[in-house]
Amino acid sequence: MNYLAHIYLSGEDNELKIGNFIADSVKGKDFLKYPGRIQQGIILHRAIDTYTDVHPVFGKSRKRLFPKYRHYSGVIVDMFYDHFLAANWNKYSKEPLEEYTNNFYALLEENWEFLPRQVQDFFPYMLRDDWFLCYATLEGVEKILAQMNGRTSFISQLHLAVKELEIYYKDFENEFLEFFPDLIDFTSKEIEQLKD
Repeated sequence: MNYLAHIYLSGEDNELKIGNFIADSVKGKDFLKYPGRIQQGIILHRAIDTYTDVHPVFGKSRKRLFPKYRHYSGVIVDMFYDHFLAANWNKYSKEPLEEYTNNFYALLEENWEFLPRQVQDFFPYMLRDDWFLCYATLEGVEKILAQMNGRTSFISQLHLAVKELEIYYKDFENEFLEFFPDLIDFTSKEIEQLKD
């Protein structure tokens, strides 16, 4: 899953949200440098990624893209699923997406010292382009994928994947709607275990 889903799955726990958000920029045992609940957010992020990667529905979505995008297909599906979360936000949250997003950006600014350098470097762009609101539209998804494409070592053509999203929109959406309740259930159990 991509950033929006990871944050949403953290519930109302701000430290868990921070850890879940920064996890991709924290390698190996470096998570031990962080306060306890942020550590748990990083662990939660890794568990979500592992669960997602082996889930058959996610695999079905990834398989549709694999012939053209190879190992980037999972990254693209992560983005597509964040799109469906953003586009259907009112099904999952009473708080409007714009308000939720602004509150999260403020949370990051208030906890700047816990953000790895890589996150500090991309945060201004995230804020400027309002990534989470971008996720809700096809144009926004294409824009974010184009930015990601610019950061890949190879010419991955990630931004072109929005065409597949348009062509197979209902298939991807139905797969997301089937997968996401499983992920919510899995994550809620993981969070309960982290409290023990």
